[in-house]
Amino acid sequence: MTQNISSNVNKLYIIKIAKWFMLTMPILMLFYKDMGFTDKQSFQLKAFYSIAIVIFEIPSGYVADVLGRRKTLIIGSILGCLGFLVYATTSGFYYFMLAELILGVGQSFISGADSALLYDTLKSTNKENEYIKYEGRNFTVGNYSEALAGILGGTLAAINMRLPFILQTGIAFMAVPAAIMLIEPPLNSNRKKPGLKDILDVVWYAMVKNRNLRWNLIYSSILGTATLTMAWVYQLYLYDLKFSEITIGTTHSVLNLIVGTTTLFAYKIEKRLKPQSTIWLTSIIITGTFVILGFVSSSWIFLILAIFYFSRGIATPVLKDYINRITSSDIRATVLSIRSLLIRAMFAIIAPLFGYLSDNYTRSQALIIIGAVFTILIGSSIFLFLNSLKQQSLHKSV
Repeated sequence: MTQNISSNVNKLYIIKIAKWFMLTMPILMLFYKDMGFTDKQSFQLKAFYSIAIVIFEIPSGYVADVLGRRKTLIIGSILGCLGFLVYATTSGFYYFMLAELILGVGQSFISGADSALLYDTLKSTNKENEYIKYEGRNFTVGNYSEALAGILGGTLAAINMRLPFILQTGIAFMAVPAAIMLIEPPLNSNRKKPGLKDILDVVWYAMVKNRNLRWNLIYSSILGTATLTMAWVYQLYLYDLKFSEITIGTTHSVLNLIVGTTTLFAYKIEKRLKPQSTIWLTSIIITGTFVILGFVSSSWIFLILAIFYFSRGIATPVLKDYINRITSSDIRATVLSIRSLLIRAMFAIIAPLFGYLSDNYTRSQALIIIGAVFTILIGSSIFLFLNSLKQQSLHKSV
């Protein structure tokens, strides 16, 4: 039975590949421009995707805790395939809005449930202390997939902008059989009856009652919003510098190779630097990059982005591990979904703001303003977050 449960890890890798082999990611903003959309409209579509996640994130996380991670991942995988099918076969702002809605709901069903199932799989085999290593490998698989997809997606877009979306539909379908073959860890066999009160109780516990968990979630979500924003912004930045679709796709690939490689060693880097130094270093780099790009308009952007994505590769698995350490198994998927909800809620505000600034001012001014916003948000939470880590460490040592 233990051996069968261990097979979940490889199946989750397949789901990660299907989710992250994104042919459309490096050229989506260029596709929107090809369709005649303004920056504001483009970022409104991505904001709508985030709003869909905000609405369904916590309910889907709770469904994962109540009905099982496996069933939730099956639903999310099917919706992910349908969303790209809409993109591949339709045109127009409102059709794409529908596609983003379907993709957002699908993402909400996968987000949190995959990490929770991985952690509980490891826990059922007494390997939960190795979570950072396995989550790092999981992200490496995803980032390497996205890296390969970047080159292919840029090449396909140079031929026809619609081609990446057609092939993406088939790739997304790979997750469906993989999700069906997952095995639910016995840790989650005792289910509660679903109810709104239970969801609200978990939210209250995570965001109000448990102070350490609250600041873990807030800080992690701010940093996550910054990295998500950069993923869409730098495409337009390179477009302004007259780089081709193939070059932008290749850049996307290289950056994801950096993230994928870094996540493999994130747990070692965090141990070497210690938590406080790790947090300060990644925070300064990630927020500072937005401001720096506002003053740089040359090929130096490639080095700057490389450093940014290196920091992202460290921060993502490390911050998730901090949350998992202080979260019990029965609410883990819901808590991780709260993190994702916070990220998407903030992005739903930041994205249209950046689009508005970019259309009405210069791209550089928009980057500097958004960078200042992230600096303020990080600065207002980092000390409370670091104090929560200190409290966690003291509690563990007692």
